[in-house]
Amino acid sequence: MRRAQGALEYLFMLAAVLILVTIAARVVLNSTRNLNDAISNYTTQIRKQILEDL
Repeated sequence: MRRAQGALEYLFMLAAVLILVTIAARVVLNSTRNLNDAISNYTTQIRKQILEDL
C-alpha cells in the first residue's frame, strides 16, 4: 500500500511539473510573438517615414 501511495505522489508531482513547463513555454512563445509583432510594426513605421523624407 505504501509503495502505491509513493508512486501516486510521484505521478502527481510529475503532472504538476509538466503543467508548469507548459505554462512557461506558452508565456515564452506569446512574448516572442508579441516582440516580433512590435518589431515588425516599428520597422514598417520607420520605412514609411524614410520614404516620406525622400
